[in-house]
Amino acid sequence: MKIAFVTPEFEPLVRRSQVAEVSQALPRALKELGNDVRVFLPWTKPIQLQGLVELTEEGSVTVRDVDGFATFTIYRCVSGLVPVYLFENTQLFAERNPYGGEEGPYSDNWRRYAAFSRAVLGSFPVLGFDPDVLHGIDWTTGLIPVLRELDYAKEPDHAAARVGIYFQIHNLAFQGTFEREVLPQIGIPHRLFQSVGGVELAGKVNFLKAGAEFATIIGTHSPRHALRIQEQDRGYGLEEVFRRRHKELVGISNGIDYNTWDPDSDPLLPQPFSAKDKALAGKKKCKSALQASLGLDRGPRTPLAAMIGRFDTDSGFDLLAEMLTGILERNIEVVLMGAGRPDIQERLKTMETTFVGRCRVVEGYQLNIAHQIMGGADMLLLPSHYHPGNALCAIGMRYGVVPIIYGGSGLEDYVDDLEVHPRTGTGFHFQAYSGEGLLSGIDSARKLYRNAAAWKTVVLRCLRQDFSWQATAQEYVKAYRRVTRRVRPQQKTA
Repeated sequence: MKIAFVTPEFEPLVRRSQVAEVSQALPRALKELGNDVRVFLPWTKPIQLQGLVELTEEGSVTVRDVDGFATFTIYRCVSGLVPVYLFENTQLFAERNPYGGEEGPYSDNWRRYAAFSRAVLGSFPVLGFDPDVLHGIDWTTGLIPVLRELDYAKEPDHAAARVGIYFQIHNLAFQGTFEREVLPQIGIPHRLFQSVGGVELAGKVNFLKAGAEFATIIGTHSPRHALRIQEQDRGYGLEEVFRRRHKELVGISNGIDYNTWDPDSDPLLPQPFSAKDKALAGKKKCKSALQASLGLDRGPRTPLAAMIGRFDTDSGFDLLAEMLTGILERNIEVVLMGAGRPDIQERLKTMETTFVGRCRVVEGYQLNIAHQIMGGADMLLLPSHYHPGNALCAIGMRYGVVPIIYGGSGLEDYVDDLEVHPRTGTGFHFQAYSGEGLLSGIDSARKLYRNAAAWKTVVLRCLRQDFSWQATAQEYVKAYRRVTRRVRPQQKTA
């Protein structure tokens, strides 16, 4: 199968979120299955020449733009045997980041990604590539299925007219919303500014909704999440779209890169370990080393809980902050890694000095320390009300860290609740989205932790879970076959 994979991020060239990891790992796994997959990426400021291999210029494509036309020069490089096409336009992308700067999102993101979307569709003849499926991720690619129908409905011989669209929603919270006045500037007729079957939501042009309305198949990050976002107040305003298009909505659990995240061969751990290590001697050594390196009390039977992510309400940090004193008073060590506002960082530093040896804050995201935290932690706190992916949870379980999640977050497909299924459970759910709810989940974990044999059984069960991209890629291929079987008729906009 021939797949055009369109994304604003790609590890290791440009990373702003977990989209970068998905965009690297999934194409590579699809390639290993024998598919012809190629990545399409705007050349933004973070991408540096020294990070590219076999860079060659492939041609250029000129597309409609606000000021008349915009020309993109297309370069090709290779990353892990996967071809990557970089679309360079100095004015729109080369001197800027994928989404925005320190002051927030760029005000002309509507223009930037409309032009990029057109450039991707128009590039197929230039590249000699006739894909069966175009896989787009999140709002930055949401206009592609709309423009495919608008611009190529009367050109049946063009590769863009024949390609089916798989639109993956990674994070519902970011939708790409703009004023309706942008429509004529990006060449979309006002008749499509409608709530049912159009690009409008709450009086704004919504790029994510455009993708959900016009794509051949819509994908989200788990089967249960595909059902949940159809429920009232669970789809970030798009519930009606998901209910109306439920037959085209699929949920696929993403994988993790076992080449990077494998405790059995991780060079960043003081001692490797795996499910074969029944005594978990390696895991215990990693915990002791983590406690020593972070200045924590080195009690082998003191539970160590970790949280990695931004210190904001989206990550559920507000719940943790509310209960942090109570958690630390329960004789639990807490490691927090992430970034947040200066005032939040200052409050956390105060907690460090108040609970010396019990609480440690690691500012920013430091990959080496993240590996060590996963190797040594007992519990992983995931209190967010919504998770756009399972990567962190899956990595934690891969390292034998028992997750504590909000029961309505979308991670239920990955974490079997020990309170409900003690023989098969792999973590703990808390049902009330509140500080008290989070504390109840931690108390449940703490109760089980007192039983060393029972806890070890759960840790070994987590270590045996398979979240490989190889298994995930097989599911995507099945979804792509659905795309090729039901490319939507071009009647809506013709």
